[in-house]
Amino acid sequence: MKVVVTALIVVSLFAATAGAEIEKNAVMCDTGICLYWWPKLPELKGWHQDKDQSYNYGVNALAPDGASFAKAEAVMYAVANYKPRMPEVKSIDTLIANDKKEFLASNSGLTISECKELATGDGRKLRSLTFFPKSKGNWEQVSYGEEDDFYLVFTLSARSKEGFDKAQGAYGELIARYKEKPQDKDSFRQSRGTPSLT
Repeated sequence: MKVVVTALIVVSLFAATAGAEIEKNAVMCDTGICLYWWPKLPELKGWHQDKDQSYNYGVNALAPDGASFAKAEAVMYAVANYKPRMPEVKSIDTLIANDKKEFLASNSGLTISECKELATGDGRKLRSLTFFPKSKGNWEQVSYGEEDDFYLVFTLSARSKEGFDKAQGAYGELIARYKEKPQDKDSFRQSRGTPSLT
């Protein structure tokens, strides 16, 4: 009973944060209560939320229908970073600079390029960068936005250039249909997550 009461208190505290349409999940885990926050994403034909991997990675993980997030050729995911949890990050520019540094630290052979901004369904412009390997590694496009108390990050990650190119249309559609306050019928609901296929 104490655990349930604690979970309810934690959830009610986080529900008080205003602004963006963020799914806030409190789930029992090995360390007690684990909190998972991510942007509420629109439904996308041919893609599903992999709930298990969403919890595993702490992101809203999408995989093509018929594949799991862990095994798909290309995947997409979105993260909501709560600004008070990262006081050292004062702007989107700082967040992007930190990401570039982390990517290059793990793979110094990456080519990082700024590409065309992508617009959300609300008309907000997201800065977008590509992170391409010179030989081995994932082909990624990362788009950065800001809503109230959150930095939002939307990522397309593929195991090959072909997989990346094939998923570009879906990635563009995901961002174009994302809205700060979506209609419930157009969004992945927490209870709707399709089980992962492994």
